Amino acid sequence: MRLRLPRWAAVTAALTVLAGAGTWTAVASDDPPPVHRADRTLDVDGVRLDTSYFTGDGDGRRPAVLLGHGFGGSKDDVRAQAEGLARDGYAVLTWSARGFGASTGEIGLNDPDHEVKDVSRLIDWLADRPEVLLDKAGDPRVGVSGASYGGAISLLAAGHDPRVDAIAPRITYWNLADALFPDGVFKKLWAGIFFSAGNGAGPGPGAGEAPAVGEAPAAGDRKAVAKAPACGRFSAELCALYQRVAVSGKPDAAARALLEARSPSAVGGRIKVPALLVQGQADSLFTLAQSDAMARTLAANGAPVAVDWTSGGHDGGDQETERVERRVGAWFDRWLKRDASADTGPAFRVSRTGGVDSTNGRATLRAATADRYPGLASGTTALALAGPPQTFANPPGGAPPAVSAVPGLGGGLSGLSSLGVGLSLDFPGQHARFDAKSQTGAVRITGAPTVRVRVASTAADGSAVLFAKVYDVGPDGRQQVLPAQLVAPVRVEDARAGRDVTLTLPAIDHEVEAGHRLRLVVAATDLGYASPAAPAAYTVAVQGPLTVPTAPGLTTQAAALPWWVWGLPLIGLAVAAVLLLTARRRTAAPAPDPELAPVPLRITGLSKKYKGGERYSVKDLSFRVEQGQVLGLLGPNGAGKTTTLRMLMGLIAPDEGEIRVFGQAIRPGAPVLSRVGAFVEGAGFLPHLSGRENLDLYWKATGRPAEDAHIDEALRIANLGGALERAVRTYSQGMRQRLALAQAMLGLPDLLILDEPTNGLDPPQIREMREVMIRYAAGGRTVIVSSHLLAEVEQSCTHLVVMDRGRLVQAGPVAEITGSGDTLLVTLAERTPDGTPVPPVPDALVEKIGALPGVGSAARTDGGLLVRLDGADATALIGELVRLDVPLTGVGPHRRLEDAFLTLIGGGAA
Repeated sequence: MRLRLPRWAAVTAALTVLAGAGTWTAVASDDPPPVHRADRTLDVDGVRLDTSYFTGDGDGRRPAVLLGHGFGGSKDDVRAQAEGLARDGYAVLTWSARGFGASTGEIGLNDPDHEVKDVSRLIDWLADRPEVLLDKAGDPRVGVSGASYGGAISLLAAGHDPRVDAIAPRITYWNLADALFPDGVFKKLWAGIFFSAGNGAGPGPGAGEAPAVGEAPAAGDRKAVAKAPACGRFSAELCALYQRVAVSGKPDAAARALLEARSPSAVGGRIKVPALLVQGQADSLFTLAQSDAMARTLAANGAPVAVDWTSGGHDGGDQETERVERRVGAWFDRWLKRDASADTGPAFRVSRTGGVDSTNGRATLRAATADRYPGLASGTTALALAGPPQTFANPPGGAPPAVSAVPGLGGGLSGLSSLGVGLSLDFPGQHARFDAKSQTGAVRITGAPTVRVRVASTAADGSAVLFAKVYDVGPDGRQQVLPAQLVAPVRVEDARAGRDVTLTLPAIDHEVEAGHRLRLVVAATDLGYASPAAPAAYTVAVQGPLTVPTAPGLTTQAAALPWWVWGLPLIGLAVAAVLLLTARRRTAAPAPDPELAPVPLRITGLSKKYKGGERYSVKDLSFRVEQGQVLGLLGPNGAGKTTTLRMLMGLIAPDEGEIRVFGQAIRPGAPVLSRVGAFVEGAGFLPHLSGRENLDLYWKATGRPAEDAHIDEALRIANLGGALERAVRTYSQGMRQRLALAQAMLGLPDLLILDEPTNGLDPPQIREMREVMIRYAAGGRTVIVSSHLLAEVEQSCTHLVVMDRGRLVQAGPVAEITGSGDTLLVTLAERTPDGTPVPPVPDALVEKIGALPGVGSAARTDGGLLVRLDGADATALIGELVRLDVPLTGVGPHRRLEDAFLTLIGGGAA
């Protein structure tokens, strides 16, 4: 029998709708059924929570789903998933957590007294909705899902509120103290990124916030810690925790206790609802060990549990978003709709790299499944390790550190380690290594290897901080790959006379090929973690074999055949049938392609020659644009950019080829064009009318319902503020451009086309326009922008299509097109974790970098150093920079887009 949580006495007052009754709008397209969204601001104990409520058409009551967002994000990040669930028959509520998005309040890292109670208040609100299915009065049937920060709140909600019926947490933590202080070692790099993201979150000061700096706390305020200006949106106690640990480099008992109290593990014994646990393999922040602890605890409670290890994670890689969201939907179908026929998938699934797709260069994934979760130590195999006891040094200040995972720099390399790609670095004299014999056959490791070692330390307190990792070493003995770029830190106490410890290595899913061998490395430092500042010598000796789990119950899918093996014969039959059944060229639009329904744009073989012209304006042009991209269309005058955009908008017809937008062929007046917004060659506004009146007049002319305009959201993205009510004749050029952009965004089109949107703007206005485009695409939509300002395109676009004389020259990510040069940009830290400014790199050190072997030159630039390589590679450069104590935060290819552009088009003018 389930007990209902007593309803909050003041729920009616607490959930005050601050913005009236909310605005109902429709999110509609040509094919899917419409979704209605109501945006509301709810007052919860003086904090304003920004929410959106999604429902589809249909009568009767339906289950509800709460969707949380990741750390540093907002409710807008989960909008697409919310719309999909609403179409599938759920009432979906999204919200921006305290301190994020448009919500006020302070970030408490899912504090049970604040963020978790907020979720219960949201459940109270759902219980009063007439369309939400109730298990009994005040108890809606509700599931909770989210990734990272939102994944943790789903677990915490299930532990604190018995009305939660099912959960689907993704890439999240079980014990935040263990995640940030594994085995008592401070994960300084991730913690710094975590804290920096929170500092920039949320709106300005608002209701429900703590007293300003310098004010006395109110009577009974549980925060007794003065809040420093650098705390941003964090609560004072969390700010003090981070600053204390970041300075000392070592977590204390109070820090652990605070984080553990706000972790799902604190209420693990109370979580007894069906749980789909999705965790990432490419994740040095929240490792597979976190989901393993979840799975074991929840299964012991008797809850139905399924575990899914995806290819990606916080370190990058393929997030498998579409597949995962389908599985989350099926999980809720089974446990919220009580549909016993719903396919919730296997008890355990892991994604494995199955090679590279020769058509697009991407890693292909295959699933391995089992009918039970094997844990991290199933089917172990012992591999003997060779090597005598070895002594190595912890350098003064813990620098230079070894390199494994580098958040913000890896760019998803951790997800490609199974293909032999990775970045790792161990300095001589700072590590011990022990090798196993070469494998006579392939071995698949699935779980966490372990090994027994003896550790001795010369440190004054007898302690040692070590970093253990297992490499896959190639037959030549030199090429080595660190699976998933993961390392296991360990703190050993009282080791003056030597102490035996068992090292548990990171959990991985990795195949060691025949002829390869495993290498255990134990290092004194790692870039991502805090090491002791005092120098010391450590001695490590292996006391037994390396034990690797193989999970024998797993079955791997066979590799799928390339589509053309079976697709071409079918296509041939289809073409033959069309030729036989039609004696004339078809004039009607081709049928929609369901496989391209999620693709914003695909252009194939496009050609156009104007009447009387001597050459083609566009010839045999093909490219594809994916959801969420900001694509820059570049080319010199006469390259065919405007002609391409005019064909894309259905203004002119191509001579040959095809344009498909979301799977539908473009023809003049095609219905799918309602999902396309355009800003081409400026917009004509009536100067005596206000900005809002111009937009209202334009929308009325379209003949579409007023509720479909989404005017308020378009204006919020365009950020026009109070100027909207003024006559357009008073606008600056930058404001006119933003109003034109707002007009193009009316209806929130899924594809936005902008032709020279920064013409006539000064640098601050250009920066504002760039931010508008980035904000728009961040909501999951797609932007195509044609511009002559190459530096601006380089900063605002994620992908490029370069044209010249009507033809495609190159297409791909910006970094790929600009990164083929031999110059690297080294970005430098501006402040230490405690906020202290970092002094500029001295001239003598810049000269020393320029004189390094394999380096041609080094020079200062905005944001860091430009280093031209002359024989060295990026890995060697990183090692040398770390050795020289350069405060680097990232290293990446640097070739100005202008240089790349001129190279591609042979020096023509832009």
